[in-house]
Amino acid sequence: MPNCKPIVLASASPRRQELLKNAGIDFVVRPSDIPEVPFADETPREFGERMAREKGKAVYSVVLGSPDDHGPRTHDLIVLAADTVVAVGREILGKPENAQDAKRMLSLLSNEVHEVITAVCLLGEGFEDVRSESTAVHFNSMTETEIADYVASGEPMDKAGAYAIQGRASRWISKIEGDYCNVVGLPVDLVWRMLREHDVL
Repeated sequence: MPNCKPIVLASASPRRQELLKNAGIDFVVRPSDIPEVPFADETPREFGERMAREKGKAVYSVVLGSPDDHGPRTHDLIVLAADTVVAVGREILGKPENAQDAKRMLSLLSNEVHEVITAVCLLGEGFEDVRSESTAVHFNSMTETEIADYVASGEPMDKAGAYAIQGRASRWISKIEGDYCNVVGLPVDLVWRMLREHDVL
């Protein structure tokens, strides 16, 4: 059954797109392009929620500013944005700048428990809803050689925290506490509930 209102996904992430498709949620993609720099006093959750809100607002304003006769009516427009933050304590691990940065991040995660927070922003006419989900991820110990080989595979380079739970990094993850999809990049259960509450589905 199609959505009762069209959804614009403010993300180019293939992982988020796949999660939505698997859940049977229809959408079109309109990526945002804003700088992702945390404020000095922001917690990881505050940073993620601000980023999700700013991404959503940026795409919402662009779509409204570029009307399409064949596109959604303004009052039907729904924008879904998200931002995933990997944090060790209060330290935010974004996407690695280079291989050395990826190795540094993975060394921090090795034999430790860290937090993955994905913030979700849902925007529509008359409402702005921002929420977030948190999952604890337990990493086993990684040797320097394992870290170097993993970085050389290229998988970590476009991922927050320099790893993909659904990829090769799964061999070092002993346990998670919380939503698996949240670590992949989108807490589908939370998104579904938000869409239902705002009569999008």
